Amino acid sequence: MIVGIEGTVERRDPTFVHLNVNGLIYEVQVSINTSNVIQEKRVKLFVTQVIREDANLLFGFMDTNEKKMFDTVLKINGVGPKVGLAICSTFTPSTFAKVVASKDVSMLKRVPGIGPKAASRILVELADFIVDGNEESGNSGALGEAVMALESLGFKKDAIQKALSGCSGDTSTLVKEGLKKLQRL
Repeated sequence: MIVGIEGTVERRDPTFVHLNVNGLIYEVQVSINTSNVIQEKRVKLFVTQVIREDANLLFGFMDTNEKKMFDTVLKINGVGPKVGLAICSTFTPSTFAKVVASKDVSMLKRVPGIGPKAASRILVELADFIVDGNEESGNSGALGEAVMALESLGFKKDAIQKALSGCSGDTSTLVKEGLKKLQRL
């Protein structure tokens, strides 16, 4: 599995770069955000490799958070690499985390290839998406842990999200509050 690539930029377009690695030129699909950051002739990218029947594709990112965001959205049923790259081109990781946290369907529908149903599904699946290095990660981490704890008890993710919306505190407090509210649902 290829996880990184370093080479000389032979050609750069808004959606891909050709990297010369010791005489072998790779085409790496990139987001518009990554393409705009590439200024030097020599570049190092974090890579996600997607192998399909008909293609072996490389998707490169300058930022590890952007790669994490891409990898996370790829796990959602119905979201492929093309839509994942469109999400990465439309939002920075921190902006995307805010869109997910606020459950803003209209913002997510701005991404080419995402309609209202897909946007809703993505927001439900990614309710606990966290960007590394975010100042609010303490609270978001506790929320993510509480969601996982309640899921392990057999509760559905959408019911957990309803129960925990507006709650704050450490993991144990969130789990207790969630259990109280889930009993009433």
